[in-house]
Amino acid sequence: MLDTFIYNLVLCKKNKSMKKGAYTLLITPFNKDYSLDEDALRILVRRQVESDIAGIAPLGVTGENTLMSNDEVYRLVKIVVEEAKGKKPVMPDLCLSSTPASINRAKAYADLGADYVVSYSPSMVLPTPTALVKYYIELADACPVPLILHSSKGRTGVELSPEMTAELAKHPNIIATKDGKKEIDHLAKIIYLTRNDDFLVFTGKDTTAYPTAAFGGAGSFTVAGNLIPDVMGKMINFAIEGNHAEAMRLHNEYYPLFEACRFETNPMGAKKALELMGLIKGVLRPPLTPLSKAKSDIMENIIRERGLI
Repeated sequence: MLDTFIYNLVLCKKNKSMKKGAYTLLITPFNKDYSLDEDALRILVRRQVESDIAGIAPLGVTGENTLMSNDEVYRLVKIVVEEAKGKKPVMPDLCLSSTPASINRAKAYADLGADYVVSYSPSMVLPTPTALVKYYIELADACPVPLILHSSKGRTGVELSPEMTAELAKHPNIIATKDGKKEIDHLAKIIYLTRNDDFLVFTGKDTTAYPTAAFGGAGSFTVAGNLIPDVMGKMINFAIEGNHAEAMRLHNEYYPLFEACRFETNPMGAKKALELMGLIKGVLRPPLTPLSKAKSDIMENIIRERGLI
């Protein structure tokens, strides 16, 4: 009886709508002593809340999650939820490899008020395809809020194939995927295989944001959204609405910035741009280093040309 109630409760969550659109992969601002810059964080979140962005996704690679302590991670989620105030959904990434640890952190995120949980594929441990699917099923079964898959082989060493994603899409508590693979045919196959499921397909790359939305995807998880949340929100919304002329115009106008946000190692480019814009101190936690002088000069020119400074 209890099992049936729990299953039905989880089943209902599948229908908890997640909007199509652009979701900002929020950077984490630090002070010069590497402590969390809470004042800057609140300012960054308020910029997102006031923009056309669909939601806020902190604590992924862009947010330097793996370089932070548990206490810092939970403090950041608390602040983001406070500032979002229910106006924008919050979906922090777990960035953990252990199934029990991922479940514990997912429950903590939900307790702090997160609307969804994102989970990178486990890194370093290189699980088999069967084990990777099992990881997500066990996590989804235990997660108190809807779960979003996050696949990026370059970061984790393992990849969710379109077929594996399609299998997981049928789980009642798995609602979307954020896929970091740049190849359009990979994204197109996921969209095709999940076309009859209540499931959304997002790209994790700004350069493929408009193309993905244009051929049936749900939008993007965006690094550039830290700098230009309104632009990213409008571009994806235009594409979803079928206004491809305007979406393509923004895609072309900001494409150099999309590439620059990935200079050297994410989030080095975005943090340099935000520093130049006067929003953060630009500090990265070691072993990450500041963007090189040559790339910083290019970034400055790009954002200056677009009126951001």
